[in-house]
Parts: sequence; structure tokens; C-alpha cells
Amino acid sequence: MPFVTVQIGKGHSVEKKRKLVQALTDALVSSLGTKPECITIHLDEFQRENWAVGGVLHSDKQVGRQEETGRYFN
Repeated sequence: MPFVTVQIGKGHSVEKKRKLVQALTDALVSSLGTKPECITIHLDEFQRENWAVGGVLHSDKQVGRQEETGRYFN
């Protein structure tokens, strides 16, 4: 019985989350041969201000990225 935890930044739409859990479920069914109803997926969302890469908070990088591309990345 696979139990998968996925950590993602807050801000993704419910539709994106639906697509993500379906794709993960499909991959697990295909690779492990288990039944979909035996798979549990937990989405753990975190605030982007609580995540840093290279000494810079992701929330600060997001502002720069938005200015650069005209959109926020999710």
C-alpha cells in the first residue's frame, strides 16, 4: 500500500492538484502493479517564504521571476 507525500508551494489550483495526483497514481499503478484504491497521496503545501535556495527565500525569487517573465511560476 504506497503512501506518497508531495511537498509543493501554496498557490496551485485544485485542477493542477487533481492532475498531479492522477498522474502519480497512474505511475504507481504502472510501475508497482498495485490497485489505484490502495494508493494514498498526501499533498503538503508550504508557504514560499519558508523555503530558500542559495540563501534566498523562494518568495523573494518569485517576485524577481514574475518581473522577468510576467507570470508567477507554480
